[in-house]
Amino acid sequence: MKFFLDTANVEEIKRINELGLVDGVTTNPTIISKEGRDFKEVITEICELIDGPVSAEVIGLDTESMVTEAREIAAWADNVVVKIPMTEEGLCAVHLLSKEGIKTNVTLIFTVAQGLMAAKAGATYISPFVGRLDDIATDSLALIRNLKNVLTTYGFQSEIISASIRSLKHVEEVAGVGSDIATIPGALFPKLWSHPLTDSGIQAFLKDWEAFQK
Repeated sequence: MKFFLDTANVEEIKRINELGLVDGVTTNPTIISKEGRDFKEVITEICELIDGPVSAEVIGLDTESMVTEAREIAAWADNVVVKIPMTEEGLCAVHLLSKEGIKTNVTLIFTVAQGLMAAKAGATYISPFVGRLDDIATDSLALIRNLKNVLTTYGFQSEIISASIRSLKHVEEVAGVGSDIATIPGALFPKLWSHPLTDSGIQAFLKDWEAFQK
């Protein structure tokens, strides 16, 4: 499973990318707004740091606006992926953009039907939201599992990005049901490699070594 970093903080991306763990980056308007910097400036800087796909979201809600924005965003870097909301207008935009070779990430997916529609429209990536489904007591893992099965059965090339990841458990569970990608907030990443028993084990080894040296 690939790891995407869900942030627009350049320093955070640099730090985690040095570990060889970052396969791509996802952003959204909320994440971008927290940086207090120009949208294009942030995205192009991230694209220079990361070899993999970097998702940047459109703001328009009608097809014409989304397509116009997407063409502009796609010209910023070769590895930009344009994030499009799951709506009728969004599906139309994805269909048009796919014909132009512009990669898209259809976001705010909550059902298998929505994911299937996005794949049929030509989405490169499909982003079902795990945490938000958990908030309404809906089985998010069943969605990932069933969507993966549908895409595989019918030969769609769209990749599933499990989004709205909030915990180590989420990461492990979506990996277990076959998600292609998990997009993970920067603050959560250290929890993937940390464990109290690891820390106590290191301390025990150091204590034993110190005693041996005496």
